[in-house]
Amino acid sequence: MPRASLSEHEVDRFRDRAVAIATELFAERGVSAVSMRQIASALGVSPMTPYRYFENKDELFAAVRTQAFRRFADRQEHAFNEAEPRTRLPALAAAYIGFAKDEPDAYKVMFELEQVATDPYPDLEHEQRRAFSLLLDAATEAKDAGRYDGDPRTTAHLLWAQIHGLVSLHLAGKLIMGRSFEELCAAEAIAALGWRHV
Repeated sequence: MPRASLSEHEVDRFRDRAVAIATELFAERGVSAVSMRQIASALGVSPMTPYRYFENKDELFAAVRTQAFRRFADRQEHAFNEAEPRTRLPALAAAYIGFAKDEPDAYKVMFELEQVATDPYPDLEHEQRRAFSLLLDAATEAKDAGRYDGDPRTTAHLLWAQIHGLVSLHLAGKLIMGRSFEELCAAEAIAALGWRHV
């Protein structure tokens, strides 16, 4: 735990620095290959300093994921609120892609690395659910408007999987079959995936 003499601002500032450094290291090397000692070294502090702010690496990893999912959910929420009902699904797809392009390390930590259980970390669980709930709300809204037949939760999962697959292929450097990531993110490509027709 942090020292009593530290102000709340100082604690938050150190935690934010640690999260930023850990995000980079986890994305580059994987969680299991990064130690708290290495994170301390990258921060320029003693090996025991991070333990004043985080109980262990699992807690730090949860903080990394929580902050990433919060930013991701904020972007999704903004896209949802700014779009007209008929354009909310493609707007969410664009926001998803934009986040992955702007924050590839965070995206990798959120979706590509081995994960720890969210049960001990209610803030992480909340942000994950908030991010998905916006897609589910848009799919439900489209269903209620008569734009498709089917179960909204299943539709939301399938739409999410489509965009995730596209982004993951891009981040892994696997889009080498004649179409660039930018071409596949164009409006007509998103329409072909069904986001505009749901």
